[in-house]
Amino acid sequence: MTSEYAYNANLPFIKQGCKGNLLKKGRFVNQIRRVPPGVDTIFKWQIAGNKQRNEKRTENFKLKYFEDKEIFNTQKNVIVWLGHASFFIRLDGVSILTDPCLGNVALLKRLVKAPCQYKDIQNVDYILLSHGHRDHLDVPSLRKIIPNNPKAQFLVPLKIGPIIPLGKKYKNPIQEAAWYQQYAIPKTQNLQITFLPAIHWNKRGLLDYNHNLWGSFLLQTPNKTIYFAGDTAYGPHFTEIKQLYPKIDICLMPIGAYKPREVMKSSHVSPHEAAEAFNELGAKTFIPMHYGTYDLSDEPTGEPIKVMHEIVAQGLLNGELKDLGVGERFYY
Repeated sequence: MTSEYAYNANLPFIKQGCKGNLLKKGRFVNQIRRVPPGVDTIFKWQIAGNKQRNEKRTENFKLKYFEDKEIFNTQKNVIVWLGHASFFIRLDGVSILTDPCLGNVALLKRLVKAPCQYKDIQNVDYILLSHGHRDHLDVPSLRKIIPNNPKAQFLVPLKIGPIIPLGKKYKNPIQEAAWYQQYAIPKTQNLQITFLPAIHWNKRGLLDYNHNLWGSFLLQTPNKTIYFAGDTAYGPHFTEIKQLYPKIDICLMPIGAYKPREVMKSSHVSPHEAAEAFNELGAKTFIPMHYGTYDLSDEPTGEPIKVMHEIVAQGLLNGELKDLGVGERFYY
């Protein structure tokens, strides 16, 4: 089997001994062997159907919603959940957007509208893309965001750059990174952004399975440290990140799209796994994401956040749960 390591030769590694990301026959692999559900597991799931279908039909859960067209004009340190894995982060004078996906995606209808319009999204310094799945790297959203943010830099995983719809008109800089590489940020911004592991996978077409990398991000200034987990299954990378960054203030963590477990456990954490990962990271504030915006799996839309509150009530979260509504501002 042909194996090689891929990385960006222009970026430094923050972990000793890193060679880059392992490629086997042109496909990226995880740190630990990821065992996706087999054909038989998928077949049994499809035959059995969703055991919670009636509960999903009758639930009346809706995310809290706050319309806010002035989000991108604030000068204060703030985090605003735009829905799913999309956040606006203002960190010590720098404006950051994660996985912008603000409308319907393919056959997925957005269940809560975005708190702002595309034309309101301006003055963004960095756009972070965790991986290439269409509910995270949404080309239609990017096509509407880029014209108003022609100087925004894209910080992305290896081999994601060609998917970004710049065309010939726009020249937004793109930096691709391997796990444990630090992006090139001007010293005047006093900010470090590092690309870190996740346990996941990538596919947009029929023949591109794991041709592009996936991961998570660590944002750090002298005052605050924020971790954006992207999409991930549970694994040892959380403990490794803790060893490198022992003082994380805020974690933006996924909690949804986890049922049935035999199908989803190799791709997405459950709420209990997300809480365990948060505890391993030793962070202070847990902001949940990746639930309630799209219907991606078998659990009822409101179940993930309900379970998170149960976890808190049971004393199983070693920090504060900040349950944000879409468009709600969290100053920190």
